[in-house]
Amino acid sequence: MLDLVFNANAWASLLTLTVMEIVLGIDNLVFISVLTSRLPTDAARKARALGLSMALIFRVLLLITLSWLIGLTAPVFSLFGHGFSWRDLILLAGGLFLLYKATHEIHAGIEGEEDESGNVVHAAFGATVAQIIAIDIVFSIDSIITAIGMAEHVPVMILAVVIAMIIMFIASEPISKFIHDHPTTKMLALSFLLLIGVSLVADGVGFHVPRAYIYFAMAFSAGVEMINILAGRKRRKANAGA
Repeated sequence: MLDLVFNANAWASLLTLTVMEIVLGIDNLVFISVLTSRLPTDAARKARALGLSMALIFRVLLLITLSWLIGLTAPVFSLFGHGFSWRDLILLAGGLFLLYKATHEIHAGIEGEEDESGNVVHAAFGATVAQIIAIDIVFSIDSIITAIGMAEHVPVMILAVVIAMIIMFIASEPISKFIHDHPTTKMLALSFLLLIGVSLVADGVGFHVPRAYIYFAMAFSAGVEMINILAGRKRRKANAGA
């Protein structure tokens, strides 16, 4: 363990892997922010903390059980000439879940979701946490398989994951507040989830979509949305001063 402290390659792996884990964790963070946006403020904060804590626990447990995780990529059955592994099935199920959830949230955002009295319905805390945990499993598997390919030492992988999750935990509050304060960004985030869901389904059936394409599309769309927000803010100031 001590020799890793003086190992330049270990430090380089730690830095690279931490950045990579943060990038790969953006998907998870967006999902958690959107899902908790329909909870009361205090409950949303608790759900985010619990969701990210569970994500950290899943990642550390998966890293400790490396041999089992590597076995997830071995085909368990074939269909139409394609061998499906447990990893493929998990990604496929997670992608379909994201597609369903994002579509449902978009429909609720457009049509509105009210009870018989006309009051806006808040999501149940338990159901929200359960969905966060379910999607944590999907993102954890993909993230840790990437970590295995980038680093040689398990302690380095665990430290990188812990650092990345701490940074994500700090960022979750402002991101969730931003989505709450700017409703149009929630629709954009849900569109991102649709895109991510499609990519997970594609990965699950053997058609890999480079993450760089997805992140570029997300960054470009977010940039356009920021311009719209700034332009809208300027118009409101001009109207207020008129």
